[in-house]
Amino acid sequence: MGVRKDLRKAKGHTRLAERVSVELVREAGAVREVRASHLVPPAASGSTADIPFTNAAEAPDAVVLRRKEDGQWRPVTAAAFAREVTDVAKGLIAAGLEPGGRVALMCRTRYEWCVLDFAIWAAGGQSVPVYATSSAGQIEWILTDSGAAHMIVETPEHALTASAAGAALPEPPRIWEVDGGALAELTALGRDIPDEEVAKRRAALTPDTVATICYTSGTTGRPKGCVLTHGNLHAEAANTIELLHPVFTEVTGQAASTLLFLPLAHVLGRTIQIACLRARIEFGHCPSIKPDELRPELKSFQPTFVVGVPYLFEKIHDTGRAMAEKMGRGSSFERADRIAVTYGEKVLAHLLDRGTGPGLGLSLAHGLYDLLVYRRIRKELGGKLRYAISGGSPLDRRLNLFFLASGIVIYEGYGLTETTAAAVLTPPLSPRPGTVGQPVPGTAIRIADDGEVLLKGGVVFHSYWNNADATAEVLDDGWFATGDLGQLDEDGYLSIVGRKKDILITSGGKNVSPAVLEDRMRSRPPVGQCMVVGEGRKYVAALVTLEPDAVEHWLSVRKRPRDTPVAQLRDDPELLADVQRAVDYANEAVSSSESIRKFRVVEGEFTEENGLLTPSLKVKRQAVSDAYAREIEALYAG
Repeated sequence: MGVRKDLRKAKGHTRLAERVSVELVREAGAVREVRASHLVPPAASGSTADIPFTNAAEAPDAVVLRRKEDGQWRPVTAAAFAREVTDVAKGLIAAGLEPGGRVALMCRTRYEWCVLDFAIWAAGGQSVPVYATSSAGQIEWILTDSGAAHMIVETPEHALTASAAGAALPEPPRIWEVDGGALAELTALGRDIPDEEVAKRRAALTPDTVATICYTSGTTGRPKGCVLTHGNLHAEAANTIELLHPVFTEVTGQAASTLLFLPLAHVLGRTIQIACLRARIEFGHCPSIKPDELRPELKSFQPTFVVGVPYLFEKIHDTGRAMAEKMGRGSSFERADRIAVTYGEKVLAHLLDRGTGPGLGLSLAHGLYDLLVYRRIRKELGGKLRYAISGGSPLDRRLNLFFLASGIVIYEGYGLTETTAAAVLTPPLSPRPGTVGQPVPGTAIRIADDGEVLLKGGVVFHSYWNNADATAEVLDDGWFATGDLGQLDEDGYLSIVGRKKDILITSGGKNVSPAVLEDRMRSRPPVGQCMVVGEGRKYVAALVTLEPDAVEHWLSVRKRPRDTPVAQLRDDPELLADVQRAVDYANEAVSSSESIRKFRVVEGEFTEENGLLTPSLKVKRQAVSDAYAREIEALYAG
């Protein structure tokens, strides 16, 4: 079993742990600010656009990507990738893209996205990512606000939506379709443009040049365009890869590789892509985060690390439970789960010099369940996975420990679009489940008087596009006010408590943060999504949706009809008892006055398609409140 060996080995790599200097600032006896030194200094020249060409010059035959073609992962060398980027950049120039011009890019996570992103930069342009699920109205707003004169979409359906959006504009953008041969069309269009023109435009870019305008998915109001420079992208990609890559390779002895499946329209997936290309870490693309579609791709690609969101790890855990129950081993899985958490706690305590590690009995039990359960989890993730990074929302501590005992160390991170993805990350040799870590090298964290998390450093954006007032509201002397509430422990590790704007105040004056309750509930089947309510009410309550796969499994185990409607299940005593267990688990994390007193199972799901989730899977609280107003009132009736 590799995790304990890896963590013991990690303890010997003190030089890797000591590369970053962390300074703590105390006020009134408490840590109020944490500053982390750079691992890579701020860029003095050049841009992100240079990465493919540097790779091609230094290691032309190195495999930098793997592309899925005809069911096979085929290698793409540094030289071949740089050539393709150049050819597409020439096509964009021939199509009229001027230096500083903007190109909207609406596409799922796939190889062509990567080529197009770097081609836009190489042509001197600025990319404007658009989520593949965006509506015509959302696209119209982004095109209008950004002024993008060109747009590249993935599918014929996207082209129709984009055309409908563009029809409302005085000057509709020119649209290319990836599935319709956009890259070949652009390559043909640019044949008469000399390579020197691309080199000239690329040479004109600096760290202060705008690289991309990323529109926040936003739970309320219109999305705001975050202006990120090439310097921002460098600060994020260079420092995080320098922090993690040596550990991923030296401790495990493996060559690092990853499969990207987060939307590249989201800044986290995008910066990981940039970091991997910069470090020449082999990576591939998968267009879906849905477990049933992702699992076969993980098995065929066999990455050594992945970057995901809690939803992914929750569903993998649930799949393991469901498989065990179908085999009549549900009770065995529950024991394996408990042993994993205990074992993970002991291993972690030993790593942090706070305990002696697992004893003989626990180690033997862990070895047994590794044969029965944990190795199946690793197999679901490709078999070679040793590390994962989780972001987007807090990961349940027990779930983190379960994966740790299963041989996969999950590091949590925290950041926003405005911070070019992760501004905080668990130090790779000092995991601390339940926190999101310390500042990324070159970044500082401060806790404001009201508990708000403030961030400063090279990863922090410069402004919102066309919105000086909104910029002034969140930026003050370089400090970005995140809108999140947090706490720093004695070692400078950050814990996120919740969103300022989401805090509920009950009629009794109790402040309640929904996040911790919702995150813990979602980690327990059969709960799908949930939303805590209680603003101005006597007590806290919750709306709960059921996860379809979990319900199907629940019905199967009980030999009930698979098409039993939710309307019938919402009053089923046995199912309600399972939901109550999820509620009880959530309530363990809060005081009695903050605990959920009532819940109501509602029909339907919270999805991006029905407007109740953002593309980054955050609940749109007002939209849910409006959609389920009657159910909320029923929670407080009588």
